[in-house]
Amino acid sequence: MLLSVAMSVDGYIDDTAPQRLLLSNAQDFDRVDQVRADADAIMVGAATLRADNPRLIVKDQDRQDRRRAAGRDTQPLKVTVTASGDLDPAARFWHHGTEQHRPLVYTTAAGAARLGERLAGLAEVVALGTEVDFGALLDDLGGRGIGRLMVEGGSHLHTAFLSEGLADELHLAIGPALVGDPDAPRFLEPAGFPGGSTRRMRLLDVARLGDVAVLRYLPKETES
Repeated sequence: MLLSVAMSVDGYIDDTAPQRLLLSNAQDFDRVDQVRADADAIMVGAATLRADNPRLIVKDQDRQDRRRAAGRDTQPLKVTVTASGDLDPAARFWHHGTEQHRPLVYTTAAGAARLGERLAGLAEVVALGTEVDFGALLDDLGGRGIGRLMVEGGSHLHTAFLSEGLADELHLAIGPALVGDPDAPRFLEPAGFPGGSTRRMRLLDVARLGDVAVLRYLPKETES
């Protein structure tokens, strides 16, 4: 399972303006599209759905065709997570790239009760108990044949997967911008992470895409 995020030099993933802050560039967007095409499923959190209203699809037609030629669905399965069940059935997430499979929604028992009628026919809702258990979530996806999951945010999901030691790979695209707004969302929320602040993750690769630097880390491994 890999985490994918674009952030500013000072660690923010957005600002507080109504429009989404584009921290990446065209070359990096194309890279992300390829990572999506390689994935079996793509996940975003409910806050990202509400803020960005993404379609969350593989955009390039050639990549869709290659998936089809390999016997795969043209689009990866789409997944979201919400504890409260506060999701808009009119969001683009439910209506693009869903011809072959409905999106999955992982939630709590209370969230499932709220979403039952709201997302009827649009998504499969999976209740994980009184709280969202991310280990159980990954087990359920594995049971559905999902071998490669791409998580695109937001802060709560990235923090949960890293703090629980569940992420295998981290793709960190750093855009040449400074946000500096304490009310803006950051890449990670305060948490206790495995190994603490002195642990050094293994750096797998560094790439330059125009004015964006892309770092690939292996969170479960350490530099030797």
